[in-house]
Amino acid sequence: MKLIAKYIFALFLFILQVKGYAQHNESLKGKKILFVVTSNEEVKNSGDKTGIWIEEFATPYYLLKESGVEITVVSPKGGQSPIDPRSTLPDYTTKDVKRFLDDPNAQNVLHHTLTLSKVNAKNYDAVFYPGGHGPMWDLPDNKYSISLIESFYNSGKPVSFVCHGPVALKNVKTKAGIPLIKDKKVTGYANTEEEAGQTKKYIPFLLEDMLKEKGANYLKADDWNPFVVTDGTLITGQNPASAIKVAEALITALSIHKD
Repeated sequence: MKLIAKYIFALFLFILQVKGYAQHNESLKGKKILFVVTSNEEVKNSGDKTGIWIEEFATPYYLLKESGVEITVVSPKGGQSPIDPRSTLPDYTTKDVKRFLDDPNAQNVLHHTLTLSKVNAKNYDAVFYPGGHGPMWDLPDNKYSISLIESFYNSGKPVSFVCHGPVALKNVKTKAGIPLIKDKKVTGYANTEEEAGQTKKYIPFLLEDMLKEKGANYLKADDWNPFVVTDGTLITGQNPASAIKVAEALITALSIHKD
């Protein structure tokens, strides 16, 4: 009898889950998300190849797309956005990465990104920045990216970032002219993760240090564990493993956001 009750309860939870997913799908119909990716393919002081860490693109891309969201991908230069070759190595190929590598349509999206300077925040409901080391060179000082984030945030629309994606927040300010992330709870790729990956000496600055210098309340979990922080409409994830949770938080934010 206890076993039957256990199965009935499990079935009940499953039905609730499916119902919730369907409601999310319904509420997301017509929603449009802008993905901002890097155009930079080189680590400047070593010449090594870099770009997007593909897990951070593929995982949110598929989850959001299958939730009924329309996705537009842009980059500073437009055209092909580079993928960090290390992120396609067997040790890092999650099921979504494998799916992407077998999906010419998704690959085509990254081969033909729109130019960042030509998009208007008014046409989208949220913005998402995947990471990888590539963005560290071409997004922190990009005036179009800065303006875009400010427009989304000032309009009360969700702004989301994962891993090194929060580098794009470096020079973003509030209407009062102070750093947007000052006193905000945020996360991002940790110094200890940078050190463990032996990449500290190759990057222009440490993301964790930058966030703290801008006055953010930086939070983190243990290295490589999924961790997401939401502060109002600002959503940040710590590392590649956090990409799925950032996408889920973004779905929730979009579901409750009213135009």
